[in-house]
Formats: sequence, C-alpha cells, structure tokens
Amino acid sequence: MSINVQNITKDYNGQRALSNVSFSIKKGEIVGFLGPNGAGKSTMMKILTTFLNATEGTATVNNFAVSEEVIDVQKSVGYLAEHNPLYLDMYVREYLRFNAEIYGTSKRRVETIIERTGLAPEAHKKIGQLSKGYRQRVGLANALLHDPEVLILDEPTTGLDPNQLIEIRELIKSIGKEKTVLLSTHIMQEVEAICDRVIIINKGKIVLDKKLSELKNSNEQIIEVEFDYRVEEVALKQLPKVSKVDNISGFIYQLYFDTDQDMRGKVFDYAHDNGLRILQLHQKNTTLEKLFIELTTQK
Repeated sequence: MSINVQNITKDYNGQRALSNVSFSIKKGEIVGFLGPNGAGKSTMMKILTTFLNATEGTATVNNFAVSEEVIDVQKSVGYLAEHNPLYLDMYVREYLRFNAEIYGTSKRRVETIIERTGLAPEAHKKIGQLSKGYRQRVGLANALLHDPEVLILDEPTTGLDPNQLIEIRELIKSIGKEKTVLLSTHIMQEVEAICDRVIIINKGKIVLDKKLSELKNSNEQIIEVEFDYRVEEVALKQLPKVSKVDNISGFIYQLYFDTDQDMRGKVFDYAHDNGLRILQLHQKNTTLEKLFIELTTQK
C-alpha cells in the first residue's frame, strides 16, 4: 500500500481531532478526502507528511513509518498545504530552482514542471505578483519537483478560474495514473471529476469510504424544478417512480425518483397536462453531495 493508516488518534490539549482513524490507499488511486471545517482532514494530512505526530496509532507512506522514517517519508511525498507557503519576493523560476537544489533535482526537471503546470507565461514574474490561482500552481509545481510517489494535496484548486480548474483536474488525473494522490476539497464536483474513491470524515471519525463507481451506480435521481405557482406536494407524488418531494422554497421543488431513467421528460409532461409552466428545471447528480450533508450534519 502507498498509504496505510491504522487506528490514528490525535489530541490537541485534551481536544480530540482524530479518533481511531484507519484507511489504506493503493498506488494509482486518486482519493478525495472530504469533511466539514474542523473535521480533521488537515490534521490527518499533516501526520502523513510528518509535520505532526499522532497521539496513538501508526501510519506508513511507501512502507516508511511517518513517526520514525521522517526523511524517507518526506522524499516520497509531494505536499501542497492548505495555506500554500511561498516566498513572495522570489521569481517563480528562481523559487522552483531553489527548491530543486534542495531536492537534488535538475534544472531540466524544473522546466518540465513549469510547462506541465502551465506556469510558463508567469515564470519570469515574482510570486507576489501572481494571482491566487497561479500561486496555487506554483505550490503544485513545487510538490511535483522531486517526482514523488505520493501526492498529498490540501485544497489544490482553491482560487482557480473555470479554465484553470479544467487544466489542473486533467493534470491531477494524469499524475494519478502513475502515482498515489490524496486530496482534500470542499467542492463535490472536483471529487466526481477527479477521484476514484472518496473518504468522508466527520468529527475526527471516518463516516464513509467508497469508490465513486459504487456511488454513481445508485438508482436515485434528483430533479429540481420551479413552477409558476405553488403545487401541492401530494399532487407531485403522482409522478411515476417518485419516492419523495421537497418544497425547497417558494415554487421550487426537489423531486426524488427511484430510477436511473431520465425523468425530466415525465416532469415536462406532468406540467403540460396540469396547465403548469416550468420556469427552470435541472437534474442534480448530487448523490455525493447528499451523502456528505447527511453524514456530516448528524448529531
């Protein structure tokens, strides 16, 4: 296993941040690590990257114990921290060459990574002059410099515009063909677009660990529709294969169907037959989002 976590517990001054957490990740997997703020995501990542010691339990990265073989773990891991620390007065290329020298990496590797992360147009600028999105790319480039076996990325797409998001998604997916990637994010679409598997943590405990393919095979379908006036929920329950109707606000409803068949046509037919006008309608592929909300709002 590239990453193996067994019964990790972490306490901060009597407050428990992680409680008996266990999971393992194979080489070539891209795993989304999700949870609300304060759930323990960053703490777990800092333990795996040797920045923190666990109170109890064991963890290995590339078969190196994080508590004992610190240098070997650090050589094996590329880490992009949530608050991406950078030297703002250094030029992009200068900063990457500086770090490459520490890693014993060639200047040719620096140029390869600059191209691969789309930094070429900005490489002559000081980091302090860059947008947040480009600073994030510098952090990702730095994490890739020494060609690590494992990438641990804490909110890697923060501050990126839609075009940059697509580019970084594709980059992470291509990296995941050769390496192990553990990434945290608050954006469910990112997980669905990039990851093979999702781990959800809440209040320091793992509440879900599943492959995305298993979640996508769910038969439940959600359609959000807005009519031009209020409709009784009992009337909407006459739609075929409806399992639940929620009035979200005003004339907006969420319709839950127990089928993988596209039911938008049925909703349009229902509106036509009952003299209703649809103001907006869209299909929500939110199985993951729904699970996240359910699992992280439990008392």
